[in-house]
Amino acid sequence: MGGFKFSLLNEFTNEGSRADHVDILEELRMIQALTQQRYKALQYLFASPIVEKRLEVLKEIQKEHDDLKAKFFEERAALEAKYQLLYQPLYTKGVPYFWLVALQNNDEIADEITERDEDALKYLKDIKYTRTTEPQGFKLEFFFDSNPYFSNTILTKTYHMVDEDEFIMEKAIGTEIEWLPGKSLTEKKDPNTAKQTIETEKFDSFFNFFNSLEIPKDGMGVDEEADEELQNEMEHDYDIGLEI
Repeated sequence: MGGFKFSLLNEFTNEGSRADHVDILEELRMIQALTQQRYKALQYLFASPIVEKRLEVLKEIQKEHDDLKAKFFEERAALEAKYQLLYQPLYTKGVPYFWLVALQNNDEIADEITERDEDALKYLKDIKYTRTTEPQGFKLEFFFDSNPYFSNTILTKTYHMVDEDEFIMEKAIGTEIEWLPGKSLTEKKDPNTAKQTIETEKFDSFFNFFNSLEIPKDGMGVDEEADEELQNEMEHDYDIGLEI
């Protein structure tokens, strides 16, 4: 704390009595003394073991709050899963091909389903949603009866989120579908004997949803058009996942 500069008194005007100047000087000294006392009091307060103890208690309360919040989300996810199983018989009771009908009744998902997909989706008997914490995100599981198209009984799509609140997706990992010979709904491979190669023809299909998507490990490249196409594809895929 800087002391009062007595040279400043020279700037006072000659008006008024010497007693007035003495009173002003005395008041300034009192203000300086009070300021120093308050400064020392604050130093003592923040160095006080009592204050440090209270801060530790507050930190502990915050930790307990965070632990309870995490437990709440964990138990809520378990409760949602439990009641999803209880609701399931009500959804499918008396409705032939329930999940095919349900998916087709959603405008955004219906656009992904082709006529060729419909018969395969008649074997879909359940869809299960699960929140995940490691990694953060969610998983969709599609349960199928035995069918003439593929040997998998469960197809999954797992979304890894960078920030779930901001809907920022890192990647989406899908199941590789084990198509039975000649039954693939997503592509057709024909051998080209002249070129001694196999030509692949891609098809639009709902089952393309199970393809994996992720941002390359080295980040986006220099091809802005390709980067934008990948970004749009990931956003569309995520929107479909949310709709389901």
